[in-house]
Amino acid sequence: MGQPPLRCLALLLALMAPPMARAQVVDFEGLAGWREDGQAAALAAFLVTCDQLQAPEWGPLCALAADVPSDDASARAFFELFFKPVIVGTPPALFTGYYEPELNGSPVRTARYAWPIYRRPPELQDGAVWHSRAVIESGILRGRGLEIAWIDDPVEVFFLHIQGSGRIRMTDGRVIRVGYAGKNGHPYRSVGQELVRRGIMTVDEVSAGAIRAWVRRNPGLGDDLLNANPSYVFFRKLADLPADKGPIGAMGRSITPLRSLAVDPAFTPLGAPVWIEKEGRVPMNRLMVAQDTGGAIKGAQRADIFYGFGDAAGDAAGEVKDGGRMVILMPIDRAYVLASGL
Repeated sequence: MGQPPLRCLALLLALMAPPMARAQVVDFEGLAGWREDGQAAALAAFLVTCDQLQAPEWGPLCALAADVPSDDASARAFFELFFKPVIVGTPPALFTGYYEPELNGSPVRTARYAWPIYRRPPELQDGAVWHSRAVIESGILRGRGLEIAWIDDPVEVFFLHIQGSGRIRMTDGRVIRVGYAGKNGHPYRSVGQELVRRGIMTVDEVSAGAIRAWVRRNPGLGDDLLNANPSYVFFRKLADLPADKGPIGAMGRSITPLRSLAVDPAFTPLGAPVWIEKEGRVPMNRLMVAQDTGGAIKGAQRADIFYGFGDAAGDAAGEVKDGGRMVILMPIDRAYVLASGL
């Protein structure tokens, strides 16, 4: 066959391209609670990953940001002077929460510590579909020396997979930090939605705590439920990560509790400041930074709020399933280009 006509080729490329999300520039005055937030903390989080932003318009802004005095008024003036708020997509947003769990572990398998956290198998290729969770849980990796640690609770191992990073308190007193190293290529499937589908819980009843309690009350059925999510995550030790720093996000730097977001980078540039107006039982109007991603975080108005580490952070994060609005702060010229659809 010959080459297709240019008009046909253009049409084909247009059909193959992802749909563009609607974008609208708004004013800072229209951001609910903007003047009450502590923007100095957001600026500090922004600076953690600013040098990772590759587009040319970010470089001068990052240089200026480093010289801004560390008070809220100065930080707020910086954002107002050099950025414009842009709503990408159509609210309402969906906000959820995540955290860095703390687990109990052992360097060897025992009767109590019987559930492994695995390193990435060397044969696993990025993007390839490998064995499912059920197959891996059946023991296909045993005897290969890939275990980082053995954990005392299979439910906590499952939630570690969802969170993607964690702290393991070992029996000898050491604390090991682990981070995401890869996955088996299967899509993430929500076990909360599976509980609803099976008629076990209603949508309003589903939470991380409710899932934990149900699985522990029903060990056989619980294993089957967890295996309904075929996605499986492998980890690596983070040997040089200080205890006072957050886990490593998608930009290769530590993320900040209640200032870092996981987003869909197809719509929200990683490293960009994002204003959130979260509704729900505990409303939150706050400037965050898009510094992470997640398998379940898809769409322009979708974000996961990082709550910190430990049980209290886990309890807070597990209750979040709220509407609201996301507004990206973009360099001024880029904001208007985005809104124009170019």
